[in-house]
Amino acid sequence: MLRALSICLCLMGAPLAANPVAEAEAAADDLQAAAIALGEARQADDRIAALTQTVRAFEDALGALRGGIRQAEIRARSIEARLAQDEAQLANLLAALQIIQRTPAQVLLIHPNGPIGSARAGMMVSELTPGLQLKADQLSQDLADLALIRQTQQVAQTQLQSGLVGAQEARAELARVMSEREGVPPVRPDPALLQAILEGSDSLAAFALGLEALALVPGQTQGFGVWRGRLPLPVSGSLLRGYNVSDQAGVARPGWILAVEPGSLVSSPVAATVRYSGPLLDFGNVIVLEPEAGYLLIIAGLGTVFTRTGDIPGEGDPLGLIAGDPLPTSGIDGGQSRRETLYLEIRQNQQPVDPVDWFANDKD
Repeated sequence: MLRALSICLCLMGAPLAANPVAEAEAAADDLQAAAIALGEARQADDRIAALTQTVRAFEDALGALRGGIRQAEIRARSIEARLAQDEAQLANLLAALQIIQRTPAQVLLIHPNGPIGSARAGMMVSELTPGLQLKADQLSQDLADLALIRQTQQVAQTQLQSGLVGAQEARAELARVMSEREGVPPVRPDPALLQAILEGSDSLAAFALGLEALALVPGQTQGFGVWRGRLPLPVSGSLLRGYNVSDQAGVARPGWILAVEPGSLVSSPVAATVRYSGPLLDFGNVIVLEPEAGYLLIIAGLGTVFTRTGDIPGEGDPLGLIAGDPLPTSGIDGGQSRRETLYLEIRQNQQPVDPVDWFANDKD
């Protein structure tokens, strides 16, 4: 009986380092701010820059909200598991207490070791009372936390849906503004030569070599080497497969494959000349940037491209959108059932190099 009472005092839950409810609430505030920014961006003098910032604000807030939902689900499951464990142990405790309650008082005073044993047993039970009350308070707090987390998750899922609609509106507006640009690209490559290279290439590497064989074009920036080790990723995502790492089919590519959210905005990591923008083989839409003579940055797998061959985007300028349906599904994944992929390759002097030497070391 005393052993059953002692066991219940050992049920303590480990606290989380972060508060998922507070994170979700903060992300919801950021989504509301992004929605306000969208209205202002439509009236801005530089609508492209304003809309680009708005889309990024939506994506950052949505990412934070998904993270809050995931952490809330992890926290809720932890509480539920602890409550399930407590239920079995508390059942033993209640059974022991019921035995004590049903036992006549005069019998409780009888102990095999005599009066001293009875006194010691009584002292042990009295010492357990504060611990039992502490555990009862903890269980009450766990139940309150669980109810708050579940309520927060329901609200956050609704806010996630609304935020995705706002992000789609911002992306559509940005795409419309980009399509309405007037004038011709600053650099005009020979369309016949470009088409010949495109038709004669049976791989991404062959196409890149063909582009590099063309005469150099004006508009290139200098000093691209200063970006080594600190080049930002063109899209928010996580590294799925590294340089020359084989996939399940045994195919290894000399670049990175990133897992990204559908519909995400892809931006130029650095000022560069667009040597090519459009569909290529089975890579979807491909953008080839030339930041400096001797370097190519290949971004493959876009669903929508904003750039034209010959454009000269600046650092952070929008290039296009990731393919895929951004509408979420519920679950511990934070409202996203699947992710899309984007391929990145850096070539130096006609040879692919490991992107790890160039991109900032913040991939998660």
